[in-house]
Amino acid sequence: MKAQNAQLRFRLEQLERLFSNSKSERFVPNEAAANQPTLFEGLEEKDKQVEQPVEEQIKYKRRKPYAKPHPGRAAIPDHFTVEQEVIEPKENTEGLIKIGEQITEWVEYTPASLVKKRVIRPKYAKPTPRLKNKDTAVLIADLPSRPIPKSIASASLLAYIVVSKFVDHLPFYRQSQRFEREYNWKIHKSTFNSWYVAVCTLLKPLYKEWGKQTLAADYLQADESKIKVLTHISKDKKGKPTVPDQTKGSKQTLGWMWVVHDPIKGYVVFNYESSRSQKAANQTLDKFKGRYLQTDGYSAYNRVVKRKNITRLACLAHVRRKFFDAKTNDASRAEQALKWIQAIYGHERTAKHMTAQERKVYREENLRPVYDQLKEWADEEIIKMPPKSPIAKAIAYMLNQWPLLMTIFKDGRLLIDNNAIENKIRPLALGRKNYLFAGSHLAAQRAAMMYSFFATCKTQGVNPYDWLAHTLNHIADTKMTDLHSLLPGNYKKEQSAKTN
Repeated sequence: MKAQNAQLRFRLEQLERLFSNSKSERFVPNEAAANQPTLFEGLEEKDKQVEQPVEEQIKYKRRKPYAKPHPGRAAIPDHFTVEQEVIEPKENTEGLIKIGEQITEWVEYTPASLVKKRVIRPKYAKPTPRLKNKDTAVLIADLPSRPIPKSIASASLLAYIVVSKFVDHLPFYRQSQRFEREYNWKIHKSTFNSWYVAVCTLLKPLYKEWGKQTLAADYLQADESKIKVLTHISKDKKGKPTVPDQTKGSKQTLGWMWVVHDPIKGYVVFNYESSRSQKAANQTLDKFKGRYLQTDGYSAYNRVVKRKNITRLACLAHVRRKFFDAKTNDASRAEQALKWIQAIYGHERTAKHMTAQERKVYREENLRPVYDQLKEWADEEIIKMPPKSPIAKAIAYMLNQWPLLMTIFKDGRLLIDNNAIENKIRPLALGRKNYLFAGSHLAAQRAAMMYSFFATCKTQGVNPYDWLAHTLNHIADTKMTDLHSLLPGNYKKEQSAKTN
């Protein structure tokens, strides 16, 4: 009965944590607050005796972990356009000597503008005797190539719309409202969508090339995240839904974004699959032939790692999360484990800027003893507690993942957790809150394409708008064998070479 009550109390506390939107997993040992004064200390003895008040000055030092100093006032960048205005005194300055000047600067906002670009191509008539076979009587210059032929949307406008949706998380209907409000130009959201579909069709070969290059890496991280998708409901010959209780033309289903990340080069690829099965994991990583694959404890990756020469890594952050959640069930054991995990992360911060070989040696000397202590403690404690308690489940999860946690000692390039790839999935989570669902399975795959490019732009330090506008302007004239030159990393190198 006690175990059952503890389990129910644990589940209740987890639900309260979700409702309060508290997702921080920061761990502060109890000793850190041991010397802090208690707010109500001695309050229960206030009625026992009345004494004359005595003034006492108390001094103590309190350490604020991870406290960062304020960066100060933001400087105005030098590349901003300067509009200069000179304000003379109202009094007459004739005959006075100028001894200096006082300069005050601030930043003003100028709304963006839309420009109607008109291209005029003169036509010339050729003399009849000069005509040859298959020649025409009219001479006119070729029209420059555009991303969408015969469309009024240029590469810059298309790039702005797509980046606003996937980087700034503005659905097309909000962008339509914004264009009407700010530019007095009414465009239906369906027009935005048709432009977007054309852009995705144009970029699809580049997306495939990006996937090949990413899966060619020696070390990958993988994770998955859900996304709601609308699917069409099939109807019979009379137009009635095949399932009686479905009266509308579509329903919501759950799809999955499978994400792979090369932590060495910073490449990211999203791939949409309609399920979270082993088959979906295998299809996503079908062409991966590297040595290391880092995931959480999800069993769907088992089929992938069974391939020859592929070693699986576990994620220490997922282990830490289990113990953090178990604090309310068994604080002493959970905090003991969290102290060791905190020490591991401390060593990793120290080794962050080392070379791979230096980090490997450092881990052997400093991390392995901590891992050994944690393992020895877990083996002793797992037999002392009810198997269904949260702390027992946390220890069991760690022990089950232990051989995979120890993989980091094989190569100094390997990371101890999957946090890098989880950070790449955050834009997807923000997007879900704004546009709620993808309109179809095909729309979800198009979204995967854009998330891939923009996540990689972020890791490469590339402005997503500049990259997409440049790519849309050049991809139609780029050979299939040269598509790799348009990828964000190569674009950055090209721009750096031009600057230098």
